[in-house]
Amino acid sequence: MSKYWGTVAVLCGLLCCAVNGCPHKCSCSGSHVDCQGQGFRTVPRGIPRNAERLDLDRNNITRITKVDFSGLKNLRVLHLENNQISVIERGAFQDLKQLERIRLNRNRLQVLPELLFQSTPKLGRLDLSENQIQAVPRKAFRGITAVKNLQLDSNHISCIEDGAFRALRDLEILTLNNNNITLIPLSSFNHMSFLSPSCLHCDCHLSWLSDWLRQRRGLAPFTQCMAPAHMRGLNVPDVQKREFVCTGPAQMEPRSCAPQASICPAACTCNSNIVDCRKKGLTEIPANLPEGIVEMYGFLSSKSFPSLFTLWIDLLFSIYIVSVCIYRVLYGNKIAEIPKGLFDGLVSLQLLLLNANKINCLRVNTFKDLQNLNLLSLYDNKLQTISKGLFTPLRAIKTLHLAQNPFMCDCHLKWLADYLFDNPIETSGARCSHPRRLANKRISQVKGKKFRCTGAEDYRSRLSGECFQDLVCPERCRCEGTVVDCSNLKLTKIPPHLPEHTSDLRLNDNEISVLEATGAFKKLPNLRKINLSNNKLRDIREGAFDGAGGVLELLLTGNKLQTVSGRMFKGLSGLKTLMLRSNQISCVDNATFTGLSSVRLLSLYDNRISTIAPGAFNTLHSLSTINLLSNPYVCDCHLAWLGLWLKKTRVVSGNPRCQKPAFLKEIPIQDVAMPDFSCDGIEENICLPSVPRCPDSCSCSDTVVRCSNRGLRLLPKGIPKDTTELVENNGTNSQSSMLFFISLLFFSFRTLHGNDLSTIPEGAFSHLTSLSHLALGANPLYCDCELRWLSQWVKAGFKEPGIARCTGPPDMADRLLLTTPLSQFQCKGPVDLNLMSKCAPCLTSPCQNNGTCVSDITGSYHCTCPFGYKGHNCEIPINACISLPCVNGGTCHLTPGLDGHYSCVCPPGYEGQQCEMNPDDCEDNDCENNSTCVDGINNYTCVCPPNYRGDLCEEVIDPCLPGFDLCQHDSKCVPLSKGYRCECLPGYVGQHCEQDYNDCLENKCQHGAECNDAINGYTCVCKEGFSGLFCETPPPMILLQKTSPCDQSYCQNGAQCLIVEGEPVCRCPTGSKCHKMVTVHFLGKDTYLELSGAKIRPPMHISLQIATDKDNGILLYKEDHDPLALELYQGHIRLIYDVAKYPPTTVYSVESVNDGLFHTVEVLIQNQTLSLVVDKGAPKSLGKLPRPPAVDHNTQLYIGGKTGLRPGPDRPFQSFNGCIHDVRLNGELQDLGSGVAGVEGILPGCHSCGVCAHGACRQRGEAGVTCECPTGHSGPLCEETTSQSPCQNSRCVHGVCVPKGSSYSCSCADGYSGQFCDRREESVVCKGMHCMHGECRVTESGEPFCHCQSGYSGPACEIEPTCQGEMVRELLKRNMGHKNCTSTSKIPRCPSTCRSGLCCAPTKSRRRKVSFKCSDGSSFSEEMETAVECGCTKCPL
Repeated sequence: MSKYWGTVAVLCGLLCCAVNGCPHKCSCSGSHVDCQGQGFRTVPRGIPRNAERLDLDRNNITRITKVDFSGLKNLRVLHLENNQISVIERGAFQDLKQLERIRLNRNRLQVLPELLFQSTPKLGRLDLSENQIQAVPRKAFRGITAVKNLQLDSNHISCIEDGAFRALRDLEILTLNNNNITLIPLSSFNHMSFLSPSCLHCDCHLSWLSDWLRQRRGLAPFTQCMAPAHMRGLNVPDVQKREFVCTGPAQMEPRSCAPQASICPAACTCNSNIVDCRKKGLTEIPANLPEGIVEMYGFLSSKSFPSLFTLWIDLLFSIYIVSVCIYRVLYGNKIAEIPKGLFDGLVSLQLLLLNANKINCLRVNTFKDLQNLNLLSLYDNKLQTISKGLFTPLRAIKTLHLAQNPFMCDCHLKWLADYLFDNPIETSGARCSHPRRLANKRISQVKGKKFRCTGAEDYRSRLSGECFQDLVCPERCRCEGTVVDCSNLKLTKIPPHLPEHTSDLRLNDNEISVLEATGAFKKLPNLRKINLSNNKLRDIREGAFDGAGGVLELLLTGNKLQTVSGRMFKGLSGLKTLMLRSNQISCVDNATFTGLSSVRLLSLYDNRISTIAPGAFNTLHSLSTINLLSNPYVCDCHLAWLGLWLKKTRVVSGNPRCQKPAFLKEIPIQDVAMPDFSCDGIEENICLPSVPRCPDSCSCSDTVVRCSNRGLRLLPKGIPKDTTELVENNGTNSQSSMLFFISLLFFSFRTLHGNDLSTIPEGAFSHLTSLSHLALGANPLYCDCELRWLSQWVKAGFKEPGIARCTGPPDMADRLLLTTPLSQFQCKGPVDLNLMSKCAPCLTSPCQNNGTCVSDITGSYHCTCPFGYKGHNCEIPINACISLPCVNGGTCHLTPGLDGHYSCVCPPGYEGQQCEMNPDDCEDNDCENNSTCVDGINNYTCVCPPNYRGDLCEEVIDPCLPGFDLCQHDSKCVPLSKGYRCECLPGYVGQHCEQDYNDCLENKCQHGAECNDAINGYTCVCKEGFSGLFCETPPPMILLQKTSPCDQSYCQNGAQCLIVEGEPVCRCPTGSKCHKMVTVHFLGKDTYLELSGAKIRPPMHISLQIATDKDNGILLYKEDHDPLALELYQGHIRLIYDVAKYPPTTVYSVESVNDGLFHTVEVLIQNQTLSLVVDKGAPKSLGKLPRPPAVDHNTQLYIGGKTGLRPGPDRPFQSFNGCIHDVRLNGELQDLGSGVAGVEGILPGCHSCGVCAHGACRQRGEAGVTCECPTGHSGPLCEETTSQSPCQNSRCVHGVCVPKGSSYSCSCADGYSGQFCDRREESVVCKGMHCMHGECRVTESGEPFCHCQSGYSGPACEIEPTCQGEMVRELLKRNMGHKNCTSTSKIPRCPSTCRSGLCCAPTKSRRRKVSFKCSDGSSFSEEMETAVECGCTKCPL
């Protein structure tokens, strides 16, 4: 009866449950019921009837009953792994007709009931691994004929009944490894095509297996015997049947796979040839492994790699047989390094799983003996690179897993891409992590040219054969090569664990305020540069740079440093560049730069420096450049030394200027006269070390300072550090300032007797280490809780003799400080919050994270927490992902073990901590044909120019289609195999027939007639009296006497003669008849020119123009009794007057002239004054001279390199290197040609391409440079402005332009007509004659021929011109004032020559970004067009 009522109760319970309800603690979504990890001890009730998937894994279930799954007729997937199940009642799965997969692994099953699965005909996958099953009954799997995957590995099976697997005819995978099987019945596997045996004892009972495997060659070629000893390691198919014998006692021999006397590693357990090292937290593979191990386990748990078990199953799908002693499993540990020789000798190893560890390096010979390895998994490790040749020994490798590793795809990993392309065995999808342009791209699909190095990754190739450690990039930082970029991350300290290979550490734009001495740089032997700019640094602790002796450059720009001392830079012995600009430094003393003897460049620009102590730079022995500009210097007597130092030193200083006093403001410090560096007695040099002195209003005797009866209201300032006694009796102090106590370390006696002290701050005497007596008598001490510390302090050492008494509060009046109990020192003011909170707990605001505190009548409280928080004080975040912090479709994941932390998994195309950044995919694009790249999300779009289409604009559209035709002036477009060609009408040339050919270049005008170009012709404008088409008809005889003035070759040196208002004018650089050389180029080879024959007379006005990019050189020297020199000094002009017996007098220009352009320099000698003028600016005078400079017929002038001045430390006798032009003495132009001939180091003309005022500059070898002037400019340097003629842009093709006011007309040549002389009157013999790039003409004998355009050739002018020579690649140079910049890569350029006067120019170009590095250490990028293909075209005008 009780059984009946029990059944009724169960049925009622089932009927009462809602069909679609969800069990308590579980979550339901559709047909999926998730009850995993809830601590259930039994299967929960109320599972919905429509459930198709049920997850009950990771609970504490011990028993499965018949009714647990009743009614679940739709269930297809059942997960019961990771429980404590030891009993499953027969019939437990009888209602699960649709069940396809069931996982029972990792439980405690010892017995498999027969016919357990007979009611699950659709079951295809059954996992019973990692239980304690001891035997497989004959009917254990009866009924599951469709099963394909059956896993029984890692049990204790020693017996398999005959026919146990007979019904499993569709079985594909059966795993029996890690069991105790020694005998396999022949009938168990007759119907199967594969085998997964365990440890094999090759005696007579196994003789059938050898024949069976030989009949199935390739199925299990490496299945090996483990016993008896003489057959261990032999492949079963290779052993003959007669060798499988059972002899006497051998039949009773224990059939164990483990060799005798095996050693089990410490911290592991060994049983039946299984070495179990799970959950041991291994960081390396244990030593002393037994030789005969079947399997080694080392995984931690499914938490460390959630899909670890699934991965193992998937791997087995591709393996027909996993034989004993041929695979090793080490995944899921913390192994960082594979010891050398670990796998040596394992020639039979076929499977090696090293995934889910922390391996960051593999030696090149790690796998040298694994020639039979089929599968290698290095998935989910820390590998950034792999040594070339690592996989060469793996001749049998079929599957390779390399994904989830932070690979650096630089030039050292190109071999891997080639290897994977030739051997497509990598199936996990390994991708690049760095550099950013290749991030998330499949390694096997990246083109070889994309794998490139920036020059800083050589450490990888150097260590390719050894193991290199510590390559993991710090969290949130970016690492590329040896550059570690931790900038702009709001860091407050240097991140720990920096990679050992770091050479460039970027910590700029953070919030670091104090640089602590953490030893961060001791493990960075390759560190060369540290960037700490734009932080909040106020202090650098001594020892912060310990170990940074190899650092060459330290950038501290834009911080808050107020003082700098040598202790801060201790350890930077090799430092060469120190940038301290834009801080708050107020002074520099002589200990500031101690220990920085190697520094060459120091910048103190833009600080608050008002004075610098003498000798401050003496320790900087290697200093060559110092920037002292933009500081408020006070030029008083304390700074006089700096003026002398700046004059004498060769260090480039930038010419700092005074700011005070007012009469010296903006005057360069080095130009201030010594008497002007004055002090009026009230200045105090804040940088000089303080000298012990007596405070004002006090008297001092030895170490005793007496300040009594002085009416002091504050403690006196300036007390010497060695003071031992301070007496301040009978003063009127109202408050004690304790700041000065810090430095008084030698006090033995302290008296503050007779003042008005009512309270003393706690700890005021803590730094007075020698204090033995304290006198506080006759002070109105207020003895409340604030003074309790003082009573306790004097009691501890009896430093106060018992005189000091309290005056308040009232209940403490007249009590002694020494004897009053501490408990009497009470504060009667507002009640302490801690005390009040006992009654009103919300006063202390206990609720965190904006929670609301609510008090109740019992004296307790509770917090109403905002969304996302829980706990008594709202201190526990429920889920950091609740606020959806990840943007742009990023997925938020909680960080295990860190409450409140999360990480974002960004979709392709986004990156950043919250997926907020879309990187520019155009940084490395493949757009072709000058197309424009437009950035997208994880891609980019190429916007094609006309005539191109395709994803990369690689496809050429028919250029001659209407709307795409670029040919101008009615020319014909002819498509070619590569591009197109424009057939121009007569009179037009150019690639698109866009230029009107200047027919005047080949004109036949005579008698000085002017040629006017027309379309396809020209017109001769005759001079007065001449006529004819070419002005060939002379005037009547009466006019013959009126000849042209130019007929007598008036001009010299090949200059052009022009008639201006009837007078001949020579068109030459300068001069009346082109007979003077006015421009020369000095090459800096200690050569000079003498101005011979110069008319020198007082007053003297000397002017010349110079162009150079050098810093120093001699320009002009006057040689006589009073030498005078004009020099280029540090980029400025310096005028020196050197009179014997007097010190030299000097004046400098404010203007800089070393920018490569021409500058005008003038010197005026008049009476007793010398004046210097640069570029028409304000004159600078030397003032009153000792005596007027002598100028007479004995005076000699030299330019370029000679000087006779007295030598000095700041007078480098250096020859000038640059151009000198237009030298004039008192307005008379000087001829420089007489001294140039035969002089080495001086060239006629100017060879510097920075001299042209307008237009392009062309280098012409030794002939110098030529300025090609644009329209509206003329002259040798294009410095002259010309008026525009109406014929300048005329359209006359074959005719001469005739000006008519502001317009013109075309006078056509013979054979041409039309408004622009563009229609040729074709000869009869030319009919049918087709000239592609030319026109038909008739010879004197009447034969037609093609007259080709310039550059074209062939009978029909069909051969196009080509450039002579290959495309050139060279570095670009930029002159930018005081610095020279050079491109970091070579840029292609077209060769300079073509036939027939054409110019070689780019016909196809591509816009790209070019990076430049400059001489001052800075860099920049610039976009420019670079040549792709070259062709001959008409030269630009």
